[in-house]
Amino acid sequence: MKLYPARLATAAIAATLALTASGCSLESTGGGDTVKVVIGYQSKTINTVTAGTLLKARGFLEQRLNALGGKKYQVEWQDYDTGAPITAQMVAEKIDIGSMGDYPLLINGSRTQANERSKTELVSVTGYNPKGALNMVVVAPDSKAQTINDLAGQKISASVGSAGHGTLVQALSRAGIDPKSGVEVLNQQPQIGSSALESGQVAALSQFVAWPGLLVFQNKAKLLYDGAELNVPTFHGVVARRDYAGQHPEVLDAFLQAQLDATDFIHQHPLEAAQVVADSAGLAPEVVYLYNGPGGTSFDTTLKPSLISALKGDVSYLKSIGDFAELDIDKFVDPAALKKVYQERGLNYDAELANTANPLPGTGGELWLAGQNTTQPTADATALLAAVKQARAQGKTVRTAYIADAELGTRWFADKALWVRDGDTYLPFTTAAAAQRYLAKHPSGVSISFEQAVNEVRV
Repeated sequence: MKLYPARLATAAIAATLALTASGCSLESTGGGDTVKVVIGYQSKTINTVTAGTLLKARGFLEQRLNALGGKKYQVEWQDYDTGAPITAQMVAEKIDIGSMGDYPLLINGSRTQANERSKTELVSVTGYNPKGALNMVVVAPDSKAQTINDLAGQKISASVGSAGHGTLVQALSRAGIDPKSGVEVLNQQPQIGSSALESGQVAALSQFVAWPGLLVFQNKAKLLYDGAELNVPTFHGVVARRDYAGQHPEVLDAFLQAQLDATDFIHQHPLEAAQVVADSAGLAPEVVYLYNGPGGTSFDTTLKPSLISALKGDVSYLKSIGDFAELDIDKFVDPAALKKVYQERGLNYDAELANTANPLPGTGGELWLAGQNTTQPTADATALLAAVKQARAQGKTVRTAYIADAELGTRWFADKALWVRDGDTYLPFTTAAAAQRYLAKHPSGVSISFEQAVNEVRV
């Protein structure tokens, strides 16, 4: 497949150092010449891979720290399912740098500010979607629900305080359903919620990447609500304890340098990066590549005004879920360390800050054949269907195929999309609601299945 240019070429990376330390974060260990840094991350939250799973697997941080010379540096990685326990550990001064979603970032800033040693700052972004497509609501495959309105009075699983829960609150509110009294939200970890959905204990699950895509890929759910309908940016970012960063600025600098290394790698080698993440996180490569591939997550470290503005707009969410201290977003966000890293690399921070294009742009479709380590981009969804049909005729096996939703632009599985034929054009939609919106305006359109579309399309 086409490889996209990165800001800098990535150097060969040494093997990841053995990580044996445990317990709280210390300024130094052993004889006093070893500096310890504890990193909190979420291996299965693949919107944070450039500050977590991919970063760890490729050894980028250890390489950067080793290159500093002088002191020795010891890295401890702590893996969690959501951002909440990372925040708890930062409050306890046991994690120094962590990554999490936008709503958890708000909670992190609010919870940590009471103590100067635990107070955090938002130092970079890992990845974002300008419309909010990284959070979704799924239902059981046989569910009769067609829109978010159909969940009124139902039980919904979500991790309260997570990005997925924040999207659910916004979606319900826009639909005229009170998020507190109009539904019953069960506060569950993603794995527990997935089991609850599969067993019929809840009517829906609202989660962040990669859970919605994973369940749909496994045929355990279908997509009901695409977060892109909110048209509000959603992102994940990196927070660091100010006290730790003040004492060891070289560690934060090395971390941000390493994050840029990981970001460059994912831009240069998206399919390889997806495989690395999949192997490390225990996820299907097809699911990782759904989000980490071209046209998926915008992996960009800069603290864009649109993202910070969205974060400010989400502050009211804190009050809706509990008694949280007021958070001054302008004081919480600090791009100084990241700007310094850009300067050290000879990069223009302000230019990248102003650039809102996805650094890894997608096409109208992408075909991944079994046994291939490259993919085939197509001009549009109709061309993708033709490519699938042709590959099958040649006896080839389609591993998976991706399309961009015709209305919202969300990257999705072609065989899980809702298809409409309008003349000789085939249009894919992530949800039934999106397809119905199109059909309401285009009476010439006809709903068809993916297999029908493949059979009918002209090659």
